[in-house]
Amino acid sequence: MLIAGRYRLLDLVGRGGMGRVWRAHDEMLHREVAVKEIVPPSWLADHERAEVRSRTMREARAAARLNHPAVVRLYDVVAVDGSPWIVMEYVPSRTLQDVVDAEGPLEPARAARIGLAVLDALQAAHTAGVLHRDIKPQNVLVAHDGRVMLTDFGLATFDGGDGAMTRPGMVFGSPQYVAPERAAEGVSTVAADLWSLGATLHAAVEGQSPYARSTAMATLSALAAGPPDPAPHAGALAPLLDGLLRRDPRERLDHETARRLLRTAATGRADRPSATDRPSADGPVPGLVGHPATADDPDDQDPTVPLPDPADPATAGGASPTPAPDPAAAGRTARRVAVVAVALLVAVVAGVATALTVADDKPRDPTGWSSPPPNRPPDGGPIGPGPPPRGRNVPPPPFACVRPDVVGSPVQSGTPTSGEELRPPSGWVWHADTAGFRVSVPATWLTSRDGTVACFQDPATGRAFSVAEGGAADPLELLRTARETAAGAGALPGYDEIRLAAGDGGAEWELRWQTPHGPWLHARQEVLGTEGWTLGWITRDEDWAGAAADWELVRKSFRPPR
Repeated sequence: MLIAGRYRLLDLVGRGGMGRVWRAHDEMLHREVAVKEIVPPSWLADHERAEVRSRTMREARAAARLNHPAVVRLYDVVAVDGSPWIVMEYVPSRTLQDVVDAEGPLEPARAARIGLAVLDALQAAHTAGVLHRDIKPQNVLVAHDGRVMLTDFGLATFDGGDGAMTRPGMVFGSPQYVAPERAAEGVSTVAADLWSLGATLHAAVEGQSPYARSTAMATLSALAAGPPDPAPHAGALAPLLDGLLRRDPRERLDHETARRLLRTAATGRADRPSATDRPSADGPVPGLVGHPATADDPDDQDPTVPLPDPADPATAGGASPTPAPDPAAAGRTARRVAVVAVALLVAVVAGVATALTVADDKPRDPTGWSSPPPNRPPDGGPIGPGPPPRGRNVPPPPFACVRPDVVGSPVQSGTPTSGEELRPPSGWVWHADTAGFRVSVPATWLTSRDGTVACFQDPATGRAFSVAEGGAADPLELLRTARETAAGAGALPGYDEIRLAAGDGGAEWELRWQTPHGPWLHARQEVLGTEGWTLGWITRDEDWAGAAADWELVRKSFRPPR
């Protein structure tokens, strides 16, 4: 296929929920290029498609501002059937994530050299007024010729730009690499980009990010409340990681201090600090980011595209973005706590993405989604038709409590609330959860936690029920956003929407999708209006009708705290 009368598409080297990346030949200049094609899902409304096109143009404008050897270069933007295609430098490479996956965690000196190149690219972007907002190992290219380059400005924003497509309370990026203040307040700053650099280098030396958890919900909970995980293998990088991963952005290192520490870690020789690195008695400590005067706008949705896997000679290369759903220390305002609560609720509903797009992050268990069979293997091995697939190209589950195995402890029999009139059938018990709610489930089910979400699952059939706390001003809009974010992360292959509608003061989303290893799952997510709870129900598609009676009884028995 020849586009714009000039670029001949050769190989498809990457795909995601919102687009594809091609290796192409520029027939005018006789060189290889990478071409990013935006392919919005068919279910997006016209105005949502227009938003995707606007985001693509903003990405191009942000990249066009930059001319730095460590930034993938933008060559052209062409229109094909009314949609923009981005033409970029083709870089035979591996991503930093590929390198860690293949070789294991890096030595601190090597990670520091990579960090220096990324920092140079970031400083060039920040000087041009561009904030990247999605720094992570998947967006750092380690080229075959030795260069290190920063790619994927799909979330970037800049001073004087055309703004961001916003949704109240939403922040997009990759949860494991997003700064606490971005998760809490949606604030994009130089300091937030530098925090993400610190998280990326932590992953380089430790094999996973400082807030790596099994789900987006668990990551957000850890980010909101706790310190980063230790970095016992950081060596000479430890002072840098400590300085970049400070919860308070005013205490974070600035570019120059970070560069000095990176050089020390890379060479083993300490640079002499400059005068600006020493504390001042008259104001904030120099060498810290402080309150940057760069763009400070809410984030937009990010349907991104995965980078190719350069480890495969047939697809070696890279130039395009990868995919693209701390309330603070004690004493912060109630408003910030409320914002984080909304973010966590969205994380529950979208499962993978939400307030933050998990994209291609690497959780501790990236095995895929559960696909419960009629009879679970007695040895507790993988369920479904063969072992769940593994690897960085396996999309994450779209909801909490979707796992490759049925896990947990037996539900404990409790007592109903005073005056309870519902009488569960024989073999069912009342469960009093630590979160304060009560629900009736079969006594043979297992219960566990997925972050802060309560999970209940039948080990025989795999039917799963989830309960998450959190309210929403507009339940229907929340579920719509969750749908778009999960699809954008590639988490809903074969997506079949059955129902997405408001009702009874809340909203309900029913859908089908295909798991990475074949079977179809069927799910319902129900937001209970302003009551502050979201209920989920997931079964194999062929078991949906047979499981309906269980769902009705579980749903009817749910009792929030009084």
